[in-house]
Amino acid sequence: MPAPGARSCSSDWSCWRWASSGPGGQRSSCQNLHRDSEGEVQMFKLRSALASLALIGLGLGTMTAATAEAATAAPAPVAPVLTKITAAHHTGYDRLVFTFKGGVPSQHTVRYVSQVIGDPSGRPVSVVGSAKLLVRFVPAAGHNDQGRVTYGPTSRTFALPGIIQVVQAGDFESVLSFGVGVARTEPFHVFTLTGPSRVVIDLRTPYATVFVRDYFLNVHRFASGRQPYVQAVSRRVIPPKTAFGAMQRLFAGPTQAELAGGMRFVSSRATGFKNLSIRDGVARIQLTGKISSGGSTFTTANEIMPTLKQFPSVHWVKIYDQFGRTERPAGHSDSIPFSLEP
Repeated sequence: MPAPGARSCSSDWSCWRWASSGPGGQRSSCQNLHRDSEGEVQMFKLRSALASLALIGLGLGTMTAATAEAATAAPAPVAPVLTKITAAHHTGYDRLVFTFKGGVPSQHTVRYVSQVIGDPSGRPVSVVGSAKLLVRFVPAAGHNDQGRVTYGPTSRTFALPGIIQVVQAGDFESVLSFGVGVARTEPFHVFTLTGPSRVVIDLRTPYATVFVRDYFLNVHRFASGRQPYVQAVSRRVIPPKTAFGAMQRLFAGPTQAELAGGMRFVSSRATGFKNLSIRDGVARIQLTGKISSGGSTFTTANEIMPTLKQFPSVHWVKIYDQFGRTERPAGHSDSIPFSLEP
């Protein structure tokens, strides 16, 4: 794995890195692809300066009228506003594009993190993926003067080989950040484009994938009582862990187009899964979080079972709760935890 460094590169492809950033322009030069730590330090300095100005403001009563007028006459800088997030697959890579109005943010950093932390809450942000990227834009905003989001859903899923999910992590004090869940840790390349202003992340996908099916609730069928209530969608996953990949994509939920078509992921308050195994025709999976049916006859079990039973090696599925309990742990039979009973 190449370590981040500041060496020069002879071509665009040699600029692929495990972490990168760039300050703007048509293409970020290679030596600028590693300023994420520097950018964060600058941001902390900026926030400290703002705090100092706030303290100084306590003494404004001693300022002259002319000084006060001059201070109020200076226009506040306008941060670029995010208007769109798109992603698509190209030969050998997935491309994620952030489109801005008002120019490209002067700082944009992208790096792998073990966990995405919300700004300013400081709490973990749930992002589905085997690896996670933290993307930060400074200065930038994802809302207008009325506080409305300017770029669409703050969390969205993509049916791509590499990019799984993009979730807003923060939009506070001109710092806009996102967590990006990906299928595997791979090098990426960051650059900017103009007309319109865009920050582009190309994530390499040098691996083979196979198609699997995920089953989501179709709310139109459920409302009319027309079975089956679930509808299959196609996802690309990395073999040989195809069952794991299918479950991971299931928990990422439907894409925007699938949501528009009436598909939903019913989590039953599960926050994820672990300990997936397949042996002797039985798939076993443990859910995390305080799972509950909520009194509904349709639960996440109705999505998990057909998703796992698509594989020839799976005939029965046993679902365990966060404490490792299920109704029928032994034998060749399906089983759900008591908490998923209606």
